[in-house]
Amino acid sequence: MNEGKTVFSQIMGYFSKYEFDKIVMKYKGNYKMRHFSCWDQFLCMSFAQLTYRSSLRDIEACLNAQPQKLYHMGIKGNVTRTNLANANQNRDWRIYAEFAQYLISQARNLYQNDELENLDLDNIIYALDSTTIDLCLSLFPWAKFRRKKGAVKLHTLLDLRGSIPSFIEITDGSVHDVNILDILIPEPGSYYIMDRGYIDYKRLYRLNKELSYFVVRAKKNLKFKRLYSNKVDKSTGLRCDQVVKLSGYYQKKDYPEIIRRVKFFDADTKKRFVYLTNNFEIPALTVALLYKNRWKVELFFKWIKQHLKIKSFYGTSFNAVKTQIWISISVYVMIAIIKKTLKIEMSLYKILQILSVSVFEKVSILQLLTKSNYKTERHLDPNQLILFDL
Repeated sequence: MNEGKTVFSQIMGYFSKYEFDKIVMKYKGNYKMRHFSCWDQFLCMSFAQLTYRSSLRDIEACLNAQPQKLYHMGIKGNVTRTNLANANQNRDWRIYAEFAQYLISQARNLYQNDELENLDLDNIIYALDSTTIDLCLSLFPWAKFRRKKGAVKLHTLLDLRGSIPSFIEITDGSVHDVNILDILIPEPGSYYIMDRGYIDYKRLYRLNKELSYFVVRAKKNLKFKRLYSNKVDKSTGLRCDQVVKLSGYYQKKDYPEIIRRVKFFDADTKKRFVYLTNNFEIPALTVALLYKNRWKVELFFKWIKQHLKIKSFYGTSFNAVKTQIWISISVYVMIAIIKKTLKIEMSLYKILQILSVSVFEKVSILQLLTKSNYKTERHLDPNQLILFDL
């Protein structure tokens, strides 16, 4: 039951402050800090993400406009631009990265039983891709991308069940996508769906040796020798299903084993696609459907760029940028947790829009998102003794 808490306080109630404090102690985030703790910083930055604040001045003005509510929102420190700027500049970004990973593990547990459309697979299915966030090189000199242009890259491994990011690496724009395969820890039995930018046969062979499956779109200059062809139903869009061996000098040296080549024609886009995979058991059409589900990672990037504050930043240092991105990911994951926990049918976008204009309201989140009448519903207070419970 709502006990007079603001919507913002109820949202923050889904974050485990106990786990957050453990991480802060690990990195000594509150060392020599009296008036503006890491938790205060996290709450202010989360408020900025939820309400689309454009600057530190904007955050300060909006929060200080409701001074009587700050304590009940959990913000006990003095909210000023200087405190926020210093915190983003100096507090270790790994605090917020590790806390986001904790939230991600909670969300993945909630969504692990969700089914993928047209795919009858029990394995964990990941989509690996990256998105580039353009920056001004004169303001962000560390974000090297091109000679006169700066950028950071958000490398993401997305769990397709629930569209929850399970792994995120933030680098400057000059880091090539394929290098992320070096720091990725493969999970045996899982599928990794990737675009042509991740073609590196030595790295793909490592996934194969780790007993992981990959589906990757082949490049046009692929050299191979066909060993065997399976029959396909061309009415489904399939054109061939072959067992091949790479014949290029470096290709066969980096990937000495056989590999599966599937060709598919998409009638909607009138395009032909060639896929490579190390799984010889699943139907050829499933290989094409697996790659088709890769679009979910593109939708994830589009969603967070449109609805979270990650295209413009409150600070210019590498630490400030990473801190803001990780807190935005935490907010995204928390909305997904609220949606699943409260069994809300509406989209994440609609939930965020409703919450963004209601953070200071004292109304139950469930009532706000479902339009239910909380006065007619019976809620059990665990602190209240029941007289006739025999």
